[in-house]
Amino acid sequence: MTQPPQYPEQPPQYPQQQSPPPYPQPSPPYPQQHVPPQYPQPSPPQYPQQSPPQVPPQYPSAPIPPQYTQPATPPTTHTTPLPPNTPPAPTDPSHPHHISTDPRRIHLSNQQRRTDATAVGSLLLHLPNFLCSLFVVGLVSALFGDFALVVILLWIASGALVFHRPTESALARHLLRLRYPTPQERAKLEPVWREVTARAGVEGRTYELWVEDSDSLNAVAAAGHIVGVTRFAMNQLPNGELAAVMAHELGHHVGGHAWSGLLGYWYALPGRIAWRVLKAVSTVAFHVSKAFGCFGVAFVVLLVGGLAFATVSTLYGLPLLILGVPYALAAVGRRSELRADEHAAALGFAPMLAAVLDKLHRQEQYEKAEVTARNGGIPIEEGALSRLLSSHPDHHTRLHHLQPYLQPY
Repeated sequence: MTQPPQYPEQPPQYPQQQSPPPYPQPSPPYPQQHVPPQYPQPSPPQYPQQSPPQVPPQYPSAPIPPQYTQPATPPTTHTTPLPPNTPPAPTDPSHPHHISTDPRRIHLSNQQRRTDATAVGSLLLHLPNFLCSLFVVGLVSALFGDFALVVILLWIASGALVFHRPTESALARHLLRLRYPTPQERAKLEPVWREVTARAGVEGRTYELWVEDSDSLNAVAAAGHIVGVTRFAMNQLPNGELAAVMAHELGHHVGGHAWSGLLGYWYALPGRIAWRVLKAVSTVAFHVSKAFGCFGVAFVVLLVGGLAFATVSTLYGLPLLILGVPYALAAVGRRSELRADEHAAALGFAPMLAAVLDKLHRQEQYEKAEVTARNGGIPIEEGALSRLLSSHPDHHTRLHHLQPYLQPY
């Protein structure tokens, strides 16, 4: 009877033998031996560590645009014809003649070019020269027999070469002594030219920029697409004054002055050549006639006079107009310069252009002083005819026409 109480004492020992806690303990070592997180840990840090040697951000910094424009600084070895006390070109952006050349939107005008009154007048004044040249070409073409008409037509059609780009390039190199700008010079000229054409509403890529290796302040607009500046103007002028000079030359293109002047010169060239040949032959004949005394001189004078009278009477007196054509063309040229000044002033470059004109005036005065010094201190006065043949107005006339644009509003 005493054994039944001993039976329930064994159940507390039964769960101790089951030992459920030790059963889940083997599970942690199992994932520790598998080590799944250790596989991605070495690869992610090592993969981006190999990408920095590729240096992707350093690739766009290789051209170094600021260093490209650094060589365009004005050289200090240039000698200029201006007086020795001429200050150097200001480089401070706060200078009143410094303009911003940041790229901006360009609104192109509908009318890129026009033919103003001065261009039409230039073409009309070259008409007598054209007729004389046509007469000369007709005489020369007679040597070709049946192809005489073809020679004349080819000469007339050759005027289209004025707008031919390769012909313009040859003209710029050999006749105007221009050259293409270097990359450093182009980096300095193109932002200024872009600002000028943006204000004018003109497609700037239509024209070509050229440089003349000269130490004088000058610029040129020729043919249909040539805009040239001297090395002095490019390196010694503030960018605002350089823009005024280029805007002035753009005015010659926009007004049709450049192509009309060159076209008239081209068609007058045969007549000019014939005149020089006739003048040389007459001079030689006159010197030869001196060997025969007064009779020989009189014979030559009568012969040349008879030919001149026959030519004038045959062409209804048109050759007489040639005597006054140079003076009329010079007057038209002076008017075209004033028109180009007005074009630059209307674009907002009037103060800059006035400063450039002042430098041009001082340059002329300095050159005159040098000529006077070489002449023993005796000044050389300009005659009335030489002033009439001048293609540019005087300094005071140009400033007078700029006054409406210089008045404060």
